[in-house]
Amino acid sequence: MDLLSVVRRWHHRDGLPIREIERRTGLSRNTIRKYLRAGTVEPVFRTSERPSKLDLFADKLKTWLAHETTRPRKQRRTGKRLYSDLVALGYTGSYGRVAAFIRTWRAEQRLAQQTTGRGVFIPLRFQPGEAFQFDWGEDWAVVGGRRVKLQVAHTKLSYSRAFVLRAYPLQTHEMLFDALSEAFRVLGGVPRRGIFDNMKTAVDHVGRGKARQVNLRFSALVSHYLFEADFCNPASGWEKGQIEKTVQDARRQIWQEMPHFPDLAALNLWLERRCREHWADQRHVELPGSVAEAHAAEVPHLMSMGRPFDGFVEHTKRVSPTCLIRFEGTSYSVPASFANRPVSLRVYPARLVIVAEGRVLCEHGRIIERSHTASSRTVYDWRHYLAVLQRKPGALRNGAPFTELPQAFRVLQEHLRKRTGGERDMVEVLALVLHHDEQAVLCAVELALEDGVPTKTHILNTLHRLTDGKKTATARIETPQALTLEREPLANTSRYDALRGEIRHAS
Repeated sequence: MDLLSVVRRWHHRDGLPIREIERRTGLSRNTIRKYLRAGTVEPVFRTSERPSKLDLFADKLKTWLAHETTRPRKQRRTGKRLYSDLVALGYTGSYGRVAAFIRTWRAEQRLAQQTTGRGVFIPLRFQPGEAFQFDWGEDWAVVGGRRVKLQVAHTKLSYSRAFVLRAYPLQTHEMLFDALSEAFRVLGGVPRRGIFDNMKTAVDHVGRGKARQVNLRFSALVSHYLFEADFCNPASGWEKGQIEKTVQDARRQIWQEMPHFPDLAALNLWLERRCREHWADQRHVELPGSVAEAHAAEVPHLMSMGRPFDGFVEHTKRVSPTCLIRFEGTSYSVPASFANRPVSLRVYPARLVIVAEGRVLCEHGRIIERSHTASSRTVYDWRHYLAVLQRKPGALRNGAPFTELPQAFRVLQEHLRKRTGGERDMVEVLALVLHHDEQAVLCAVELALEDGVPTKTHILNTLHRLTDGKKTATARIETPQALTLEREPLANTSRYDALRGEIRHAS
């Protein structure tokens, strides 16, 4: 490089002829002429083509990459997964060579498609505790032995980049409310502004510009946690680019190597733990240190969460003559005293609460059936039908709600069914749970079965002994000072023998 520069200076600046430059440098005149005709001071070196371990697998990898472009974006294999598949076929090279090959192939594809017109953007910067971003994503997991599609709520602090993932079966209002409450709990507080897209669980209607008709329950959530809701322009995902990237990164970093889970609660506990681990392992893109360190510095700037928001969605239902209400294709029982009457149904992510006259009537676990061909289900609580059963004891034999009685009650029913009036006695035993603790009634029935006397009278006596013993054990009566005995009487049974010798006659 230095000699080339000297040759060019001597000839172009000092005007030395080629013969003089030849004498001074010892280079041939042909070489000097080539340097002067090159027009550049940077020499061009030819790189020899050397064989690579990937050459034998190049065609196979190209076929895989072309096939991946036809698959849904969320189901495409990553570069590391492709590398693992090549290793399984016998490839012994490094992952870096495979990654370079994939980058080159994708660049050639983009050039072939002549993609143009990319937008120009301005980088954003946020202050501690200023904002968070929220978005939904879709992923698959094995829950309860079945592979199901889940809606994943992603929440991310804009300053520290700490993020929280939580999975739900549906994208509904109550799921959104629960996701935000759980995210604020994990993040340690509430930022002052939330950035959302125009999702239907928050926005009922999108107007011109920034005009939005916000859902009333979502407005109640915003007012409860005291943050400001900011909605992006339609089809402008770059306005919340951090959370958009988190949705993609979480799919590659967390969801691909996910174990099986017995239920959704176990999955969410695992997701929370994995998110905290990523905070500690991931370096912050702008601040020194990890995401966990940036999050610890941001927590003092967040608002206190306070009492969690009661995130239910309320519906008005009318109870049928069979004491049932219907929701999402499933029927749920209601106490018989509210048959043919309107009640209020409060929907939570995992439970349903029926309310009327200012009090909670009952609760049921929520059943979500994703299949449209699934048969209708009915969830009974046999306690809700006891008031009707006392008037119609014959319904005990084939009544659908009473097929789920506890084992002790079913055994007692088999014994009493063989006796005259046994069904009436069984109804009266079941009605005891309306006035006594159910576990105490079950215990009395089990004791009666063990004693071999499965009768209503014996069960009542046993129940009274259990409840009376509990009362005397828990509440002692203090004797007044004026009635305290100074000398307790002694039992003298011999005085009864003296009475035997006495002869008394009626007067």
